[in-house]
Amino acid sequence: MHVLDWLVMLLPLAAIIAVAIYTQRCMRSVAAYMAGERLAGRYLLGVARGELQAGAVVFVALFEVHRHSGFTTLWWSWANWPVGLIIAMLGFVYYRFRETRAMTLAQFFELRYGRSFRVFTGMLAFVAGILNFGIIPAVGARLMVHLLGLPVHFQLGAFVLPTNVAMMGLLLSLSVLITLSGGVITVMVTNCLEGIFAQATFVVLMIVLAQKFEWRQIVETLTAAAPGQSLLNPMDSGGLKDFNVWFILMSTFFGVYGTMALQNSSSYNAAARTPHEAKMGILLARMPEIAKYAVISVLAVCALTWMTHPDFAGRAGAMASSLQQIDNPQVRQQMEVPVAIAEFLPIGVLGLFCAAMVMGIFGGDSTHLHSWSSIFVQDVLVPLRKEPYSPQQHVRVLRWAVVGVAAFAFIFGSLFKQTEYVVMWFQLTTGIYVGGAGAAIIGGLYWRKGTAAGAWAAVLAGMVLSTAGILLRQFYGDAFPLNGIEIYFWVAIVATALYVLVSLATSRGDFDLEAMLHRHETKRDTVETKLPFWERLLGLDVDHTRSDRWVVGGIFAFTMGMSVIALVGTLWCWLSPWSVDRWSIFWRIFGLGVPLVVATVTTVWFSWGGFRDLRDFFAQIRAKPVNHADDGRVLGQRNAGE
Repeated sequence: MHVLDWLVMLLPLAAIIAVAIYTQRCMRSVAAYMAGERLAGRYLLGVARGELQAGAVVFVALFEVHRHSGFTTLWWSWANWPVGLIIAMLGFVYYRFRETRAMTLAQFFELRYGRSFRVFTGMLAFVAGILNFGIIPAVGARLMVHLLGLPVHFQLGAFVLPTNVAMMGLLLSLSVLITLSGGVITVMVTNCLEGIFAQATFVVLMIVLAQKFEWRQIVETLTAAAPGQSLLNPMDSGGLKDFNVWFILMSTFFGVYGTMALQNSSSYNAAARTPHEAKMGILLARMPEIAKYAVISVLAVCALTWMTHPDFAGRAGAMASSLQQIDNPQVRQQMEVPVAIAEFLPIGVLGLFCAAMVMGIFGGDSTHLHSWSSIFVQDVLVPLRKEPYSPQQHVRVLRWAVVGVAAFAFIFGSLFKQTEYVVMWFQLTTGIYVGGAGAAIIGGLYWRKGTAAGAWAAVLAGMVLSTAGILLRQFYGDAFPLNGIEIYFWVAIVATALYVLVSLATSRGDFDLEAMLHRHETKRDTVETKLPFWERLLGLDVDHTRSDRWVVGGIFAFTMGMSVIALVGTLWCWLSPWSVDRWSIFWRIFGLGVPLVVATVTTVWFSWGGFRDLRDFFAQIRAKPVNHADDGRVLGQRNAGE
């Protein structure tokens, strides 16, 4: 990399480290470390949560998807956008969870199903989570090694060491520093700032890519695929092996079933100032994703163009020699797009992209470290202790757990041989816990007849079947007929059926949901029934201000508009197939132009909202009295400190 690239990358990172050190003075209690004293506003939550989904591993995983599917995956994903929109607008799961006032999901499980279920699911979530997290630092480190143009190995005395392992150790150490500084306070604040920076970077990237590559070159590359495996025409992509329409449909199902089940951002779920702010934060987090997915797809197709188009044949030779140094064929394929990006991005812009990726690594790793370490302490150690920790001991144990999770991730990432697409590995490991927990969460929050026996049956089935799937995929590889997401799908179906059947067989009366949700204190339902039907249908309630309604309406109109385009376009193409020229014009507008406009608007909008929420957050957390009793324990089916 050029010296300018190094400066552009390192200066923002130094600023983030400085902010992390500054925020530690705000951490004065377990509630502050775990949930930011429940004072986060919607933009702080929305941008920070979005940055978790903009980590380097997410880019690498989606590079794999779009490297093999081009723009076609975007088309089918638009059709399922209403599912995520409805979840966000209704506050499905998130709103009711915030009403329970629990700090972790397993704390809610204790309120609903008992302490033994909390301890078991806490341990299961922890194991599944650290397996899921185990490859993330390694993938991020490999990405940075190739983006920075570093050698695959380096000499240290008499030893030849892999560069990606050293890079992983460095990045993990900095992520640990961020997490230990102030817990979720530091993680949220730095993620918010990183997210604002990343949004601006995405705008720059899309403008540069539009100038770097001729649209003709991209279209010629995408139309060179074999029949049935088109990277341009979604109607001709049914022959794609893994990332096809069935992948999208099953992902849509998990978007509902697995809502809030994967606890990689568990503290964000409890950090909102109110349940309404939690709902709005989830809704707002959808907007930055539009720019992120657009820039990922455009980067992937530009990389494919760079690698295969005759116009770049002479320039792609250096890339081939870099890839030949990677022994693992799965990893070599995984790094194709990053190596190409390092070759074609101009000076300065490559530094911006590297800075955004390192910030994404910090954002993702620190959030995972905080979440999985907190779950182990809060949902395994704390419930098993006869005497509670003192506030100082409690925070100390939480911090040591962060170090332990980081050590595991470093060892696991150094030794694990990857044989699966990243996104498929995520689905496999997610299924260990989420495969059964999804039924227990939704049933526990929305169904009075759900019982502890039903929850146990669902979670045990999910654990056993998903573990079997991981082992079979590891031993048999592609010879096993189901891929990661297909295994997860069938696990979820079995777990849901068991939850319903066992609960009906063991139910002895209805559970008092209103008491668990603290609704006897607010009488909320009687007010909501007076609202017009269409407002309740859109998830609007008495807490929505006029500006909130404009935000909800705007996001609803845009999301539904894109879905209508996909559905109407699908019908149109079946009746009268589109030509290559028509698809070329379409993707130039909706694959690049529209996302660029949306990214520009959201960068300005979310920067204003994010800085406003940061100002309010620091003012309120300094003024709030410390409640040391609010430490995540459950006493007599009530949260401690209430």
